[in-house]
Amino acid sequence: MMTESAVPRRRLPNSPFKVPAVPAQERFSVGDRVTHDVYGLGRVIGVTGDTSVDVDFGSRQERIPSPFSRMYRL
Repeated sequence: MMTESAVPRRRLPNSPFKVPAVPAQERFSVGDRVTHDVYGLGRVIGVTGDTSVDVDFGSRQERIPSPFSRMYRL
């Protein structure tokens, strides 16, 4: 019986089973116009390092935590 080894498997560059690359985290700055999948259009009013972004969506202000998977810069 074979057991799993502690060494990760080597993946060939032309393998169809590649591990998907992690997209680079988008950086936002104050004044950027953004769109969010839940809240809609807004403007960045504050940035807390790489951990969160404060956005004014018109009727409400929300703090969006990192990762910003549902928010995109326009």
